Amino acid sequence: MKSGQNPKKSKPEKHDDFLKASPAGSRVLVYARVSTAGDQDVQNQIAQLRGYADAQGWQVVDVVTDVCSGSKSATERDGLGKVLMLAHQHRFDILLFWSLDRFSREGSRKTIGYLTELEGYGVGWHSFTEPYISTLGVFSDAIIALLSALAKQERLRSGERTRAGLERARANGKRLGRPPKSRDRIIEARRLRSEGLSFSKIGERLGVSYVRAYQLVNETSNDRGEPE
Repeated sequence: MKSGQNPKKSKPEKHDDFLKASPAGSRVLVYARVSTAGDQDVQNQIAQLRGYADAQGWQVVDVVTDVCSGSKSATERDGLGKVLMLAHQHRFDILLFWSLDRFSREGSRKTIGYLTELEGYGVGWHSFTEPYISTLGVFSDAIIALLSALAKQERLRSGERTRAGLERARANGKRLGRPPKSRDRIIEARRLRSEGLSFSKIGERLGVSYVRAYQLVNETSNDRGEPE
């Protein structure tokens, strides 16, 4: 469903026989997201998700919403961050959301990471409009394996792109890694140390941290007297 479109109104919900592991009385948290404040479908999402939960005999313990892009991470989405925090605190048993892209649009690797984190807390999850994307359905093992495979492929492609970029940089003569250390800075750091200055003071003089000051003072040299 594209952002800004209202969910289609459906008939009153009934018990979903597709589910295989949804005991009555389970505590469910409803999560809904819209992209911008102009989207008015969040209340429709919530109403239908509540109705679905009631039909399964679940107890809705909280409703969490986000008004932002699904491409933002959990640290940038207050709602998703709250979901993960409450899961960590074992405050609910099932996370119910409208669709997978309403839950997250960060890519399969990040998305499966969130879902795996929920499972690690003992929390199941279920997509209202995509019942096969669920830890509660008859195809739960298959869908989890598929999502994990997609995440692995995404990770491999990301690594390949990084390696290709490094190779292009080397081919163009670009020096990779940390810039060479300044011998003059090392000499100055050692001079200041010989005068009895602390590493903190040396760092202040050179505009570096005290840890970096310590590293400069204790830098080893090669046979030519240059820093290694």
